[in-house]
Amino acid sequence: MNKKDFFWKLGYLLVTGAIFMVDQMTKAWAVRRLQFGDEISVIPNFLNFAYAQNTGVAFSMMDDQGDAGRWGLSVVAGVAATLVLYFFWKTPRSDDRMLGALALLLAGILGNVVDRARLGFVVDFIDVQFGSWHYPTFNVADMAICAGAGLLILDMFLTKKKEEKPKTKE
Repeated sequence: MNKKDFFWKLGYLLVTGAIFMVDQMTKAWAVRRLQFGDEISVIPNFLNFAYAQNTGVAFSMMDDQGDAGRWGLSVVAGVAATLVLYFFWKTPRSDDRMLGALALLLAGILGNVVDRARLGFVVDFIDVQFGSWHYPTFNVADMAICAGAGLLILDMFLTKKKEEKPKTKE
């Protein structure tokens, strides 16, 4: 890897660090401001900020597994972060969509694993509802993971489409 590519990838890692910091700062705000039952209605009947503790994984699956679950999920997240970082450094500099996806995934994984290791749960506070439909409470790290996963899926479809294009004779 040449020097220019190395510094370009470091830029992506700076973005990862910035997203991680925003996640941690917003969670700290939620703990201070919302932990004792206060709820903030940002857009009535659509977007609220409400404190929640998630001891499980997405949508509180595997909730109530105690310390074994806490540390087990932390180890799995640590392995996932290591794999994401490995693929990040293996990805060619020219593949910005993949590098961006991996940077987002890494920020989200680290944001949630730090909570889990430090607190025993993940702090969630963004609450979205529409009529009677209510989405599970989430945080900035979860948004980064979803955006990163979405970019990976998009990349799979676009790469597949590109490979399927028949070559034209010139």
